[in-house]
Amino acid sequence: MAPQRFREQFAQIQRSMPDVPLAIGPDDAGQFFYEKGVVLARDGEDARIVEDTVRQHFATFAGLPADRVERVSPETNRSGITRIRVADPGEGDGSGDPAVANALRALTATEGRAGRRLISRNHVVHIAVNACPGDEPVPVPASGQPNPAPAEGPHDPGTAVGVLVIDTGLMHDYRSYPPLAHTRGDAQVQECDEDGVLRQYCGHGTFIAGLVAAVAPHTEITVRNTLNDAGAVLESEFGEKLFEAVERDGWPDIISLSAGTANGRTDGLLGVDAFMEELRERHTLLVAAAGNNAGAMPFWPAAYATLPGYENAVLSVGALRSDGEYGACFTNHGPWVRVYAPGERLTGPLTGFDTPVPYVYQHSTYEECRYGFSYACTCSHPRHTGVLSEENGSAKPDQVMFEGLAQWSGTSFATPVVAGLIAAHMTAQAETDPRKARRQLLDAVTEFAEVRGARVPALLPPTWRPAPVVQPSARP
Repeated sequence: MAPQRFREQFAQIQRSMPDVPLAIGPDDAGQFFYEKGVVLARDGEDARIVEDTVRQHFATFAGLPADRVERVSPETNRSGITRIRVADPGEGDGSGDPAVANALRALTATEGRAGRRLISRNHVVHIAVNACPGDEPVPVPASGQPNPAPAEGPHDPGTAVGVLVIDTGLMHDYRSYPPLAHTRGDAQVQECDEDGVLRQYCGHGTFIAGLVAAVAPHTEITVRNTLNDAGAVLESEFGEKLFEAVERDGWPDIISLSAGTANGRTDGLLGVDAFMEELRERHTLLVAAAGNNAGAMPFWPAAYATLPGYENAVLSVGALRSDGEYGACFTNHGPWVRVYAPGERLTGPLTGFDTPVPYVYQHSTYEECRYGFSYACTCSHPRHTGVLSEENGSAKPDQVMFEGLAQWSGTSFATPVVAGLIAAHMTAQAETDPRKARRQLLDAVTEFAEVRGARVPALLPPTWRPAPVVQPSARP
C-alpha cells in the first residue's frame, strides 16, 4: 500500500490533470504515478512489435479485449515515442491497472531476446514526486534575508553564462527582486485560484531562478513554464517539451531541472531517451534533482549521470540538511547521486513583493520525521494543518501571507545551487565548457558530508549560511 502522503499527492496531481486518468505504480506500491490504460514504445518498428505482441497476449492469455489495443499518437514524433492505448483509461480507480501490467508482461520475453527495453508505462514527471517536505513553503518576513545571499560581481551580457530553468513560470512581480534583473522567460499561468489564494507550486520556478542568480550573478537566466500544471507533465509529453525549451533560444550552457520520476528500472526513461541522446552530443550540462523520495531507487533523468556516455553530460544533485553536515531526511541517495548541496530551508524570492499574497497549506506536517530521522526536519516543523487533512476531518488548514521571500526545502533547490556554482566557476576561470567546469569543480571538492553512512562530496556556496540542527528534545 502506498504511503498516505504519496496518496494525497496522487489525488492532488489527478485534480491538476482531470482529463488524464492516473494510477499509482507499480501495483499500488507507491513509487511513481502513471497514465492508466496507456503504454509507450519507440516510434516505428518497436511500436509495431508492441502493438502486435500485446494484442496476441491479451487474446491468448490475459482474457482482455485485444481490439482496444491501438496507437493514439502520430506514427513519428519529435520525442521518438508513440502512445499505445491498451484499455479504457476510465475503467476502475487509481489503485490498479491490470491492462498495463499485462501489456508489460507480454513483452518480457521479446525484450529479453532483444536485449533492450521495448515498452514502458507513461509516467508522470513531477517536481515533487513523493510530496515535498511538510513545511513547503514558509513565508519570510519582509525584513528577512535570502540564503544563499546574493554574491557580488559584474554582469556582462556578452560573456554571461546561459542557464535554462525548466520548471513553473515566473511570477508577475519577479522583477521587484533585484538579483533577477537578468532573468526572462515564460510567465506563470494563473498564479492564484478563484479565491485569490496562491496555487500550489506557483513561484517554484521564480524561487529556483533566484537561487541561481544569488550564487552566480554573471548569468543570463531563462525560465520556461514546462511544468505549469501543478509541476506535472506526462512522460510522453516531457521529451517534446524539453526539445521545445532548448530550441526556442538555442542550447544553453546549463539546464537546471528540478523534476523527474522513478520507474523501477536502471536503464533510463523511455520518453526522454531521444532528448538525452541529443544532449549527449551538445555542449550543454544538465544539472538535475535526485528527488525527494528518501530512497535509493534511480530518479530520472538525474540518474543518467551514471549511465555510460552520459557521465559528463548530466550531474545528479542530492540535498543536505540546514547544517550542511548530513543529508536532508527527504533526499534520495545512492551511488547514482553524484554531489550534494544545501537544500533544506533555503531562502529566496517567491511572490508578494508588490502586494502580499495568501497561501493555504495543502498537507499537514507530521508528529515526527516520516523517514525516521531524529532532528527537527521539515516533515514536522513548523507545525501546520493542510487542506487534504481537513478533508479527512481534522482542523481548519493554516493560511499564511507571502511578502516576497520564502523558505523552501527539497532537492529541487539544491539543484539550482549547484547549477549556479558551476556557472560561477565558469566565470571565475574563464571556462566556456560547462562540462569541463563540472569536472574541475568536483575534482577540487574539499567539503564532504554524510548521507546514510556514506561520505559524499558537498558543494557549499560561499554566501550560504548554515543553520544549527535542533533535536526534538531541544524544541520549545
